[in-house]
Amino acid sequence: MAPGTELDTQKLPKTRQLPPYKVILHNDDVNTVDHVILSILRLTPLDENEAIEKTVEAHNEGQALLLVTNRERAELYCEQFQSVNITVTCEPDA
Repeated sequence: MAPGTELDTQKLPKTRQLPPYKVILHNDDVNTVDHVILSILRLTPLDENEAIEKTVEAHNEGQALLLVTNRERAELYCEQFQSVNITVTCEPDA
């Protein structure tokens, strides 16, 4: 590397990580399993096996952790799931 072309990492600003938020799927007596699975597939990066696993977990346990992301994204997921009548909440991942 030529002189003067090395990155001086001490001068770079520190990047701040956004605090993580959990997106939690809740069981209900309104939606079909198929609707929940298809909605998870459409709205999240989860694959089919993960969507099925999370749906069954929410059905059996009352809720399931869908994913952990930053607050803005978590709130967006909540709004998107609300638009298809599926109960999802977000909370800090403490």
